[in-house]
Amino acid sequence: MPTTTSADPEVVTTPEPARASAPWAGYALAAAGAILFSAKGVIIKFAYAEKVDTETLLALRMGLSVPIYVAIGLIALSRQARPAAMNGRMLAASLAIGVLGYWFASYTDFLGLVYISAPFERLILFTYPLFTVLLGAAFFGQPFRMRALLAFALSYAGLALVFAKDAEAAGFDAVRTGAALVLCSAVAFALYQLLAKPRIGAIGPKLFTCIAMSGAAVASLIQFLLLRDLSVLAELSMRAWFIAIVLATVGTVAPSFLLSAALHRISAQANAVIGTISPVATLALAALLLGERVTATDLAGAGLVLAGVGWFTVAERK
Repeated sequence: MPTTTSADPEVVTTPEPARASAPWAGYALAAAGAILFSAKGVIIKFAYAEKVDTETLLALRMGLSVPIYVAIGLIALSRQARPAAMNGRMLAASLAIGVLGYWFASYTDFLGLVYISAPFERLILFTYPLFTVLLGAAFFGQPFRMRALLAFALSYAGLALVFAKDAEAAGFDAVRTGAALVLCSAVAFALYQLLAKPRIGAIGPKLFTCIAMSGAAVASLIQFLLLRDLSVLAELSMRAWFIAIVLATVGTVAPSFLLSAALHRISAQANAVIGTISPVATLALAALLLGERVTATDLAGAGLVLAGVGWFTVAERK
């Protein structure tokens, strides 16, 4: 059955057996995808600086990126027979799961970035594989190993370090709110992974992603129409539109294709390990592009989070 493995909690891919030819190309593609996904939080910060609100930004991101995914899904569907499992119930379930994973998880993530730094947001999101294991054991009858708790302890010790540092600088209430929102996003995406996996196995990753992204896009646009007026779009600056296009393409579509291409050349385990550069890349991009100061506490916290998630990922793959 296909699995959902990626360096970022916003792409569903189907790993294939590692190919002996050109493994370095696969490593390069995986690294490029992880780095581009890590830029998402930084791009969102630029959009907020242009006075783009969360609901408008999410609607723009989904509205600009989903046509590409839908086109790819339709092309894939036209080239193969309709899956036997594709019926009304499967369609409704896939749409609902997409709303959970691509709208709710993204919305809480975007809201969290109003309050906390992009590197801290990435570190919190990066712990979602641990929640996948805990929720899988609690509600889906999956096996549970004590290493999950040990990895949790290690990773959250790192998050506690960064939290304490940010709370001292930005205020406890703001950092607590932002961290809680991004944590909700990580938990939501972990649940999405568990619910999506059997549907991906039944109808295929391309068709599922097409349906799921469509459901999330509809939810995002409905939310925008309920909370904002269309005149907001006319008031956006050209720079804001450019940032939204970059978020949809460079921060969403391009890295998802890079990761899919990487998984044609290297194993899922190798991709997961290479994906650990994502929080480090966010830290570097935030320093270079946003002027955020990187402290020893940031590096120590990132190291603990990477150690916990990386150790757990490698152990699970073995």
